[in-house]
Amino acid sequence: MTKLPEQAQRVIELVNEQHITHLDLQFTDVTGMVKAVQIPSRQLEHAFTEGSWFDGSALEGFARVAESDMYLRPDPNTFAVLPWELGDKKVGRLICDVYTPAGEPFAGDPRDVLRRALALAQQMNFRYVVSPELEFFLFKEPITSEKLATVDHFGYFDVSDTESRKVRREITDALESMGVMVDSAHHEVGGGQHELDFAPMDVLQAADAVMTARFAAKSIAAANGMYATFMPKPLARVPGSGMHIHQTLIDTFTNQNAFGDSNTHYHLSNVGRSFIAGQLVHARGMCAVLAPLVNSYKRLVAGLEAPVYIIWAQLNRAALLRVPRTNADQIDQVRVELRCVDPSCNPYLAFAVMLRSGLDGISQAMELPNPAEEDLFSFDTRRHKLPTLPNSLGEALNDLEQSDLVNDALGLHAYERFVSAKRIEWNEYVLSVSPWELDRYLKIY
Repeated sequence: MTKLPEQAQRVIELVNEQHITHLDLQFTDVTGMVKAVQIPSRQLEHAFTEGSWFDGSALEGFARVAESDMYLRPDPNTFAVLPWELGDKKVGRLICDVYTPAGEPFAGDPRDVLRRALALAQQMNFRYVVSPELEFFLFKEPITSEKLATVDHFGYFDVSDTESRKVRREITDALESMGVMVDSAHHEVGGGQHELDFAPMDVLQAADAVMTARFAAKSIAAANGMYATFMPKPLARVPGSGMHIHQTLIDTFTNQNAFGDSNTHYHLSNVGRSFIAGQLVHARGMCAVLAPLVNSYKRLVAGLEAPVYIIWAQLNRAALLRVPRTNADQIDQVRVELRCVDPSCNPYLAFAVMLRSGLDGISQAMELPNPAEEDLFSFDTRRHKLPTLPNSLGEALNDLEQSDLVNDALGLHAYERFVSAKRIEWNEYVLSVSPWELDRYLKIY
């Protein structure tokens, strides 16, 4: 019999000690949806040693019928108890890697896509650490496309004793109990809009944390008669929801922040400057992965507090990439914030293309252009001719298809499935007729 690793054996002991009856073996499809196979606790050891079978062809964009046999192998480091299911029958959670019957990592597994990017970073002697800022809306149930009622009407950093504040606290408490550290949480600009700010984590752990947070928020909101949505722009004339990502590379030889240099302007090292340059160069190519919905491009519009221009800055919060201010004695805190990512993305794929883009900048010693600290909301784009992000999902997909780096980062399998799913989504949107069009044109023409 295969000997269990120590961490897996400890998980089995915890399951028995806490009388957990079932476990959700979770994984993520290429579009970023959480999927799960539930097993009784008596099957856990078998799942660790042999894997748990499922039919990959049943999932959109996952595997062809000819390669449908897939096996889930639980990552014991992701074990957690679902705190909103603490009745007589406790349920545990394990995030899984997907394998083929031959025992090889499945190339279409988003977690494996990120692992491949991490392998390249490790070859270059870097660790990739990120801290996401996850925004979402809470709506009153029942919700319909004709009527969306937010659970409150408060604004940025407002304090209240509303039900939504209680639910937000329940979400953060649940995440902490599951090992996801939330440094802070607050109300955002829009009514019913909230933000969770995560502690810095190694990137694979952070991607797991984003998926866990979306799952937890939806489950806890539903238990309180609410609906949590990570749709980027659910309401017109209200700021959309983003997922700004603070990024750092750690030198594995020195265990120091590779972006920091106290002797330079902005305290940015050459590594940090080239990393930013790489993400600027590949911004359009990776945008469809970072902002993957038709609706994402209703958020990425000039003047709506979301980035449009492909520039960097320190103070200018309209910049695509921002380097928050630090003092000379704080170079361990130097980081780069990417601001176009939204919370609907598949975080494994998003972090993979972000990392590969930055590493490409480093490997090619790309030169960083000058920062743009001018107010971009009043910028004369006719004079400056600034490059912009794609203005639609269709345009973003065209750019993705032209990007050799992003295609290589995703790998052929994930690339084909992602583009296919998103082309279908875009074509459905193009062929639809919206209520706005009928109201605007029907009685006039």
